[in-house]
Amino acid sequence: MEEQIIRTEYSDVMQKSYIDYAMSVIISRALPDVRDGLKPVQRRTLYDMYELGIRYDSPYRKCARIVGDTMGKYHPHGDSSIYDALVVMSQDFKKGLPLVDGHGNFGSIEGDGAAAMRYTEARLQRVTQEGFLADLDKDVVDFIPNFDATEKEPEVLPVKLPNLLLNGAEGIAVGMATSIPPHNLGEVVEAVKAYMKKESITTEQLMEYIKGPDFPTGGIVINKDELPEIYRKGYGKIKVRGKIDVEQGKNGKLCLVITEIPYPMIGANIGKFLNDVYSLVETKKTNDIIDILNQSSKEGIRIVLELRKDTDIENLKNMLYKKTRLEDTFGVHMLAVVNGRPETMGLKEIIGHFVDFQFEVTTRKYKNMLEKELEKKEIQEGLIKACDVIDLIIEILRGSKERKQAKACLMEGKTDGIAFKTKTSKKQASMLRFTEKQASGILEMRLYRLIGLEVEALMKEHEATLARISEYEDVLDNYPSMVKVILTQLNAFKKNYGRDRRTLVENGKEAVFEEKKIEEMDVFFLMDGFGYGKTIDASAYERNKEAIASENNYVFCCKNTGKLCIFTNIGFLHTVKVEDLPFGKFRDKGIPIDNISNFDSTRETILFVESLEKIIESKMIFTTKKGMVKQVDGKEFQVSKRTVAATKLSDEDELLSIETVCHEETFLLGTKLGFFSKFLIEEIPEKKRSAIGVRGIKLTQGDEVEQAFIVKSQTNFFSYKEKEVEISKLKLTKRDTKGTKLKFS
Repeated sequence: MEEQIIRTEYSDVMQKSYIDYAMSVIISRALPDVRDGLKPVQRRTLYDMYELGIRYDSPYRKCARIVGDTMGKYHPHGDSSIYDALVVMSQDFKKGLPLVDGHGNFGSIEGDGAAAMRYTEARLQRVTQEGFLADLDKDVVDFIPNFDATEKEPEVLPVKLPNLLLNGAEGIAVGMATSIPPHNLGEVVEAVKAYMKKESITTEQLMEYIKGPDFPTGGIVINKDELPEIYRKGYGKIKVRGKIDVEQGKNGKLCLVITEIPYPMIGANIGKFLNDVYSLVETKKTNDIIDILNQSSKEGIRIVLELRKDTDIENLKNMLYKKTRLEDTFGVHMLAVVNGRPETMGLKEIIGHFVDFQFEVTTRKYKNMLEKELEKKEIQEGLIKACDVIDLIIEILRGSKERKQAKACLMEGKTDGIAFKTKTSKKQASMLRFTEKQASGILEMRLYRLIGLEVEALMKEHEATLARISEYEDVLDNYPSMVKVILTQLNAFKKNYGRDRRTLVENGKEAVFEEKKIEEMDVFFLMDGFGYGKTIDASAYERNKEAIASENNYVFCCKNTGKLCIFTNIGFLHTVKVEDLPFGKFRDKGIPIDNISNFDSTRETILFVESLEKIIESKMIFTTKKGMVKQVDGKEFQVSKRTVAATKLSDEDELLSIETVCHEETFLLGTKLGFFSKFLIEEIPEKKRSAIGVRGIKLTQGDEVEQAFIVKSQTNFFSYKEKEVEISKLKLTKRDTKGTKLKFS
């Protein structure tokens, strides 16, 4: 076959490919369907468990078997995504209505992962089987081919509960994400009932039933007045706080006990919360907390903070809300797939789509059941009629040579080839007109059905069939009857699986706390060669002056309420609050500067450290390895950000030194190849911190500046290649010259 080359714009191909990929992620992986509230991986996993017979009343099966079967038949996207979905559907701290009954280690609320799938087992929850997978045999939903067209899978599960609201959803697609909070089953059922009674109901009226989210972890929603707007638009921010109880501890001390946490705090954020509390204590932001105990277990969350006797409880609570994750925000974006397209919906729209789906599923279910009952009625009527002429039928069967001949006689009255005892029997047989199904039923009927009691039972069964036909036709033909059916099953689920609300919804007061004012005092900052910093009081400094000077790279006096400025070789300025440094004894271990600033020891080196108050009162000289110099007013470094650019550097250049200008007059630059230039400081112009500066010395190829300092009156020598050089021997030159070449005999 001759090869054909299709020419097209590369941008068009890329655009089409990207759009196809994005839609595949959105529809087939990341977002739930509004009808059943499930992502494809969740739907396929539940259906596979149902097909494997792993029901709520059957033994648990290995998760590895479930994952492997799901991946092989329906979801070819890797075992980890399937197992992760299975695990989440079993976690009662993430789902308001768990859909899978897990057996083994399925993780914890504190972020511990589940055991490997070869160790854990699972089966369906009863509510999943009854409310999600029932009626699949009644043609209530469409089945579609799987990825390789070897199996069939349901396009959507015939759920009887609004799962999208009950369990919520989280998913990140391409260019969009969904985040729907879980809600209370009983409240959602009542809201659905209210919608079915009055479709013009408003969001505010629906919220008389649904008070707000009902998180499995409890907690307190504190922006109640903002919820109607969020539920109307389908997006917004819900503020959630943990629940704090006050208990009596040992020795008359009070304890704050956290028994419920904000939903976003699940997992590693519990550890982050504990670290934040430790940090508040270590940095002296609060002295009220004596001990922190995490007594959480399978029974629930219990974090105990032991307090001092004179603690202001309310102020400390507000500090925890303000400074830690104990008050957090749940971002709401109610995005789901509707008719094959992603759509952001409000509360009313989600309930409306669910109700429409219930009518569709119920209609299909009752049509299917009606067809079966009509078929049963047809056969029953044939059997009843056959009982009245049973002698004739027996004569036909005995006189026929084959089944086909007997069936033709029963259906069309054909008597050719059948041996009858009398002409009357033959005449009566020619008048028979049973349907095909009735004829088949008669031919398959067993003789014991001719017993009197069996005939009577057949009559009663026929009456029951007629009653069911009447009931099904009533449901299909009358809107109120169908509504009654849907409401009945909703009420049954509410009765069997409903529970009390866990999350309190209110208008909480803004957390306001008064930080204890630090009494201003002079302290000495110490930082050793390993980058560990701390502060000590003046008396400790006076007692250990010599040891402090020998063991530390930076030692200076500053205010405990001030800031430190850390300049690095790549031109950054990092600021640190002095109060963030540990204050204690001289021999106490400090804290790495990396931990309390943005300084990164892996890619930058500290060149200069000084207190901000001293820097803003002076001018500073910046020197780079390529010989660029400038003076900068210290006020330029009075910034609010923790990290800013202290200077501008040209390509492949870096800062060599930073000096504070004093009363001295001269400045010295020395290069690697031995050129030295001594010139007046007044020749160095003052520039902004965003400027590169001017050239201080002309460099030959391959040379760079390696020494730069202000020549002080008491300084007579400097070192070069391990030799002492007398400064007075260097001539005073102009800036931007080659300088003097040092030669040694």
